[in-house]
Amino acid sequence: MCGIVGYIGTQQAGPLLLEGLARLEHRGYDSAGAAVLAPSGLRVAKRAGRVADLREALPGRFTGRAGIGHTRWATHGPATDANAHPHLDATGRVAVVHNGIIDNAAALRAELTAAGVDLRSDTDTEVLAHLVGRSTAETLEARVAEALARVEGTYGLAVLHADFPDRIVVARLGSPIVVGVGEKEMHVASDIAALVRYTTTVAHLDDGEIATVTAGGFTTYRLDRADLTHSPRAAAALDVDVSSYDVPEGSGHMWREILEQPAAVERTLRGRLDERFGTAHLGGLNLDPRETRAIRRVKVLGCGSAYYVGQMGASLIEELARIPADAEAASEFRYRDPVIEPDTLYVAVSQSGETIDTLLAVQEVRRKGGRVVGLVNVVGSAIAREVDGGIYLHAGPEVAVASTKALTTMYVGFALLALQLGRVRDLSIADGKRIVAALQELPGLVEETLDLAEPLAEVAHELAAAESLFYIGRVRGYPVAREGAQKLKEVTYRHAEAYPTSELKHGPLALVSPAVPTVALVPLDELTDRNVAALHEVAARGGPLVVVTHADVDLGDVPCRRVDVPRSERELDPLLMTIPLQLLAVHAATHLGLDVDKPRNLAKSVTVE
Repeated sequence: MCGIVGYIGTQQAGPLLLEGLARLEHRGYDSAGAAVLAPSGLRVAKRAGRVADLREALPGRFTGRAGIGHTRWATHGPATDANAHPHLDATGRVAVVHNGIIDNAAALRAELTAAGVDLRSDTDTEVLAHLVGRSTAETLEARVAEALARVEGTYGLAVLHADFPDRIVVARLGSPIVVGVGEKEMHVASDIAALVRYTTTVAHLDDGEIATVTAGGFTTYRLDRADLTHSPRAAAALDVDVSSYDVPEGSGHMWREILEQPAAVERTLRGRLDERFGTAHLGGLNLDPRETRAIRRVKVLGCGSAYYVGQMGASLIEELARIPADAEAASEFRYRDPVIEPDTLYVAVSQSGETIDTLLAVQEVRRKGGRVVGLVNVVGSAIAREVDGGIYLHAGPEVAVASTKALTTMYVGFALLALQLGRVRDLSIADGKRIVAALQELPGLVEETLDLAEPLAEVAHELAAAESLFYIGRVRGYPVAREGAQKLKEVTYRHAEAYPTSELKHGPLALVSPAVPTVALVPLDELTDRNVAALHEVAARGGPLVVVTHADVDLGDVPCRRVDVPRSERELDPLLMTIPLQLLAVHAATHLGLDVDKPRNLAKSVTVE
């Protein structure tokens, strides 16, 4: 993985490929490359490093009206020129770019080596180029299908062949591919960010599909082993703000997306609150009241920040709907052969809707007859198409690798889900109206919380000096602490570990010292006194403290840096306490001179297991 672009039409492909690759830089990568189809054959350039390095390395005449490009995030082999994509076959007439992982690459490499093929990289992708190149099928589509029939694993790929200069062939299994329709030209990408400047009319390939892309249009096929069946697919117009993908001057995507959170929360809530009955309207769930009352358990599935907000959401559902609920890492779910219960509602959470671990968990639930709904931000994404119903977040494009506004709107999505489930069951109309009123006030409270940005800068600079930190919280606060630690790790590369506050005395307290700061979440709730007592334990051992709390909380004489957050209803307070942790992370990273939009070793949409 990480990013794919392609173009075929009347323009020179090279500049368009470089522009598309630059617009995928936010996804994370360590090398970049491109291939164009010139009259004399394929011309290829690739470099370890940034897209700017590739631009400087391009040969003088890098011309052609069909081309493919790639930004790579290393999986097989280090970041080197040789391991960068595109990869060529032995004749130099086939070029392949690929996201995903070929699980049987070692066996295929051994087979190719035994056949006399000189492999020039450490990658799994190179075997695809050789398999396509060695095929003698009549069409390029058939050659690609024949090659894919040999591989096990996941892929999103694009193939150029000098013998078929009028087309690019793309395919998808577990890793996204989008085809963009232009005027006498076509675009290919793994992420719409690469093509929205040129077209917003797109078609998303489904798993198991191949498409032939020519300057005049595209044709899709279903792939069954090596057999192809024509499968018509229409393109649709995207409702997207193209400017959201432009890098803001003087800041960056992550800063902009943090500041966009009030508007994002408002969009998530718009049209979904019912003041009269104190409930939410979520028609996209495709659940009538009788089906809703039959739900006996809720299981949330997500990865990374989506998993942590899933824990927050599970807590909300238990509180408001009084249904047993828990969250599990989607990456582990299907490997324990889970028991799928007919009266359990499974909720898949993913910003991109393409997270491979979560998608595979969804497919496992559906394979065993379970009902699964999605909380996703991208219309037309794989998870959105796979689930039985769902809640679109309407956060707007989230470009930064570290999630902020998507996570916030995920929490709001869970609040709406919990409210609707609760009002069908045992949540009183009075409590329903209380939550509705609090949700209506939430955009303003988020805006007020963002006013902490400047005061938190000095606190963040102090935290940035530490090599290791603790984040602690109880019950509703624990998953918030986990998300806060995640944010700091993602953008500062500091070690940060989250614990339930009550667990400190069961081992981790041994690590508390003046060199290990603790960020503590202390809301005004039924556990305030116990949380304050834990702060004394940390302070007694010389541990520096940053306390995210409410103005009404009496911390006594605890020595600390205090951060007072606006109050909402206690069920919604975790959302407001998450925002200062985002600000601490981005301030700390900026103080360390790090680019928060390009965190090392990370990708925006994880499409490999």
